[in-house]
This record gives sequence, structure tokens and C-alpha cells, in this order.
Amino acid sequence: MTPKLFSELGLSAEVQKAIDKLGFEKAAPIQAAAIPVLMAGHDVVGQSQTGSGKTAAFAIPAIEKTDPNLRAVQVIILCPTRELAVQVSEEVHKLAMFKRGINALPIYGGQSYERQFYGLKQGAQIVIGTPGRVMDHMRRGTLRLETVKMVILDEADVMLNMGFREDIETILKGVPKERQTVFFSATMPRPIRDLIEKFSRDPQTVKVEQKAMTVPTVEQVYYEVDRRYKIELLTRLIDIYDLKLGIIFCNTKRMVDDLVDHLEAQGYMADRLHGDMTQAQRDRVMNKFRKSGLEFLVATDIAARGIDVDDIQVVFNYDLPYDGEDYVHRIGRTGRAGRTGRAITFVSGRELFQIRNIERYTNTRIQRARIPTEAEVGEARENVFLGKLRTTLQSGEYQKQDHLIERLLEEGFSSTDLVSALIQLLKGGEETPARPPRTEEYERPDRTDRPLQREPFRAAPRERQEDRRAPRYESRGSSERPQRFADRRDDRPIRPMAAPIPRLVRPEKPPVPRPPVTVPAQPAKTETVQPQIKPSVEVTMAKIAPAVAIKPEVQKSYSDQEILASVKPEFRPPVESKLPGKSNKPWERREPVEAKPAFIRPPKKTRPPAGEYTRLHMNLGEEMGVTPLDVVNTIAGETGLPGKVVGKVDVRERHLFVDVAAEHANAILAKLNRASVKGHKVKVKAA
Repeated sequence: MTPKLFSELGLSAEVQKAIDKLGFEKAAPIQAAAIPVLMAGHDVVGQSQTGSGKTAAFAIPAIEKTDPNLRAVQVIILCPTRELAVQVSEEVHKLAMFKRGINALPIYGGQSYERQFYGLKQGAQIVIGTPGRVMDHMRRGTLRLETVKMVILDEADVMLNMGFREDIETILKGVPKERQTVFFSATMPRPIRDLIEKFSRDPQTVKVEQKAMTVPTVEQVYYEVDRRYKIELLTRLIDIYDLKLGIIFCNTKRMVDDLVDHLEAQGYMADRLHGDMTQAQRDRVMNKFRKSGLEFLVATDIAARGIDVDDIQVVFNYDLPYDGEDYVHRIGRTGRAGRTGRAITFVSGRELFQIRNIERYTNTRIQRARIPTEAEVGEARENVFLGKLRTTLQSGEYQKQDHLIERLLEEGFSSTDLVSALIQLLKGGEETPARPPRTEEYERPDRTDRPLQREPFRAAPRERQEDRRAPRYESRGSSERPQRFADRRDDRPIRPMAAPIPRLVRPEKPPVPRPPVTVPAQPAKTETVQPQIKPSVEVTMAKIAPAVAIKPEVQKSYSDQEILASVKPEFRPPVESKLPGKSNKPWERREPVEAKPAFIRPPKKTRPPAGEYTRLHMNLGEEMGVTPLDVVNTIAGETGLPGKVVGKVDVRERHLFVDVAAEHANAILAKLNRASVKGHKVKVKAA
């Protein structure tokens, strides 16, 4: 196709002036082919790869066909995501900056209804929105479709994949039949063709044929790496290529959060973008990324469409996309408008076969790259530093420090040592001085010199370090034990020591046969009382043994009433038993039988004691419809902890207090600050 200039497309002076101010002169192939057909009033089906200029291809005819004097909706542009709706709205405002009386309004979920009501009431002619919010305004009656002239579906294949088919059909049925219908997409699957046949009238197909679906200015490579080492490889590639602005795509929201935490811990400026974030958070992150306030944006596929940021150097496929279409839209974020870019994909295991499927789908070759070593990364860092230093020297924009250099040279420092020390200071102490090599060698003893048996543990006393906290005493046999009464006076009278207490010596005796029970008991007084015994004489067991041996054993029988009386009340069995086969005699029962309850309640969840709770304060209350169950579910869902770590939840009108286990308080604080409850961002702090 022969390239055309915008001045050859018959545009109005106001639109041509806006295009010149934006710096565009030559129209892209899709723009040169689609704009004349749309200006003629035909239905159009446009197909081109991502980043080829499809937005301007339908935005310029939409502006040209809008009547500034009619304060009603005339053009509706449907987009799959909020980010894409905002991008298209910004593009329309730029192209219509000199077209007086034309207002464009983006409407999407997550934005205030009042602002959208006000914009529609003021008479916006071009409405750019997501299908769900457009249908919502149609049901409310705030969006009137009687004056619509053109309906544009941008990224139609994505909207169908996201489940918007019924919404799209409802919107197309609500607009007048005389409207102009435009479909733009990078791919045209069968559901898109069915939709085109149903709602378009004699559409004209505008397709930019290209050998590859991906942008040729993007260098595409892949690395085969294990999942455990993806983060290490990512940081190496960032350092070796000196990347400053890029997007990293992951398949799950959890992986996005984990990767952002790892990158921030290693000093990289990164932030997240996924579906769990509120619209205000997503807008804040995107504005920061557009202004180069971030180095890397870690996102799910929700950000693959609608991110139009200049000078994106690289796109990382940290997780391989599920199909070829997602791959095309991911790498389309770099190399836009003829710029060069780089697309790097990480592959592990069987995902290598999926790379082959993507190559067949995109009709391009993805080269396999070799993982750089640590030495190559270090060399790359040195080259980057030397390049900056060389640029500064060549520019000459630095202040002379000859007097300081002369002073150091006079002190005996060589010029090479001086430069090395300065470079070390400039690099921020990243490289520590190498330690001198260890000269002594360890000689391993021969097997014959080794002891056959190890000495017992703690056989040899180790040298104790001095401990000034408290005196350490040795064992009782130690001679260094401090004398407790050494500082007392010695002039006190010494009391005589009492006579030693005689010890009872129990001599060994032969076993004494036990006397029979029938032996009559002898009087204990005649055998046990010894008046002649002296206190100091040792008493032997031989003299006491006869008194013990002659004690008779008397057998006593007890009645049933005495036995029953000795039984404890709580274990006393019932007097009568109605169960068959059970004995009523209590002495035949060895253990009390306890009746089992018919229903055994499960054990209650144990909670920490009251003193082990930490009270947290949250910016949620009854006005937001928050209940204690919502708080418990949010803590359990975000942290993965059981619900028993949550104690009392005191919900007030605009805030609440919650008691959590003290050992998990820090983890709950870290996780909840990124959560949301019923659409409200959680702000939590220790009370």
C-alpha cells in the first residue's frame, strides 16, 4: 500500500491543525485505508496488529462526523477495559482540541456517577465507555441513544472473550438502525464474524496484510529457566541491559503482588496493576508510570490493552500467556509508532511447546537466548558506569579539583590508587575490597592418627567467658565457692557444738519367717520397753525385731452397709438397675460407669488469652455496610490465617476496632493495607 499524508485525506482544518501539533505527517497504513471509507459513511471491519494506529483511524472520522451544535450523544465507542477507555478519551481530546463545541466523556465502572451524570447533562457528543457502565446509564435513563450516528467497537475480540456479548447486543439493539457500525480488532475469530453479520450493513473490510502479526521492530527472545530462578534471571537481565522503563506481565494477581514485593526489596521502583485494585488506585499507578515515576509496572493481562506509554523499552512475559492473542497484545506495548523495543519471555518445562504454537500463530521466529552469568552481569555494570564516566569526561561539564589532587599526590598517594578510591566512592561501595587469600592450609590427619573413640561430651572444660550479669558458682565440691560469712566479726563467742545424733544402723539380717496368724499376741510392754538403754548407745534392729514380729494379724470382715458407706457419693451406683444383664451389687463393679451423652459437641476453637491480643483500627464502619463477619472474612482471605486469630470486632459508625492475635498482628497489618472491603480501600493501623 502506498503511504499517504494526512493532508491528502480531506480532513477539516481544525483536525489537520491538531494532527500537525501532535507531530504526525504520514498516515499509518490502517489509517490511510480506513479513514476515507468511514468518511464516506460505510460500515467498516478493520483488522490490524496492536500498536498500528487503530485509535486514530476511527477517532478522526468520529470527530469529523459530529455536529458541534447538537448537544446530544452522537458517537458511542465501546472498550473492553477502563484503561483503554481512558486512553481513547485522551486521544479524542487531543484530536479535537481545535474543534470548538465537541466534548468527549469517558464513562466506566469505579468512577463517580455524579461526574458522569454532570457530563451527560452538559451534552457530551462522544461517549467512550465500557459495556457494563453504558448499559447501566441506559437503564437509568441518563444516556439517550436516539441521536446516535456511529457505534465503534474497539478490541471487539477482547470484549467477547470477557463475556460482554450480551451487553454488546443489548447496546446495538438500543441504538437507531440507521447508525454506522465499526468493528476494530487485532484478530477476527468466529464470534466476531457472527456479530458483524448480525448488526452491520454491507461492511467494508479494511485489513492491513503483514507477514507477521507482531511488530517487526520488536526483538523477541525467550529464556528457558526453572520457576525457582525466574526472579534471579529477571534482575540479571535488568542490570545487563540497563533497563529503565518496562512492563512485566504475570498470569495471576498473587504472582503480581509477590513479584512487586521482591523487586522493591532489591531496590527497583515497581508497582502493581490488577483487577483487585480500585479505580483510583489504578489511575494513580498509571499516571505515575506515564510520568516515569516507576521503572517497572507489574500487571496481569488487564493491562495488555490500553497502555499507551511512550518509550517502553522492554516487555517481560514473566508467565507465558495462555494463547497467541494475549502474546500479541502484550508485546504490542513496546515498539509503538515505529520505535524499537524488546520482548523477553520466560519458559519452563513443557511451556517450550507453547512457544512453538505462538510462533506458528504470529508467523514469526522467537530466538532462544543464553542466560547471562554473574561475571557478565558484573561486566555489564562496569560498562554502564564507564560509559557515564566517559560521557562526563567528553562533555567537560565538571569542576576542576586540581588543588585537592595535588595535595593527595604530595602525601604519597599514586594516581592509580587515587582514581580507584574515587571510583569506589562513586559506585556507592558496591564492591568491597577483596580479602587476602588464606595462606595456611589444613592438614587432615591420617586415619591411623585419628582417635578410635570420641571422648565423652563436655569431658574437657571449656574456657568460660566472663559474665557480669550474675556470679556463676561451681559445683559444691569446688574450693572457689564464695564464703558467705567470711566478712563477719571473729570476736564473737564460739558456741560448743551439740553431741552428734546417733544414727540407726540397720545391719543385714536373714529373712525372718512370718509367724502364723494363730500365735497369741504377747504384751508389748514387756518386750519393747528397755529402761536400761542409754541415749548414746546405738540401737540395733535385732532388739526391735521380736517386738515387730510377734504382732498378730487380725482378719476382719465388713458388712455390705459399711462397704456402701465407704463409696464416694459421686461414684455410688444406682440401687436398682433396669438394664438386663447388669448386676445390682456394687462390690462387683470395679469402675464407675458414666452415661455417655447422646450428642457430643465439637471442641470449641481455642483463642489466645486476653493479654495476647493487639487492637487494630480500620477506616470502615456501619455507614459503609461493613459487618464483623466481613472483617473476619477479609483477614482470613488476605492472610490465609484461621478465623480464630480474630477476637472482638467493635464496629462504629465510621470506623471499627478489631482484636487480633499479637503474634500475627504485623502480618495482618501488611496484608490488609492492600485489601478492600465492599469497594472501600482498607487503612489499618495499631490502635
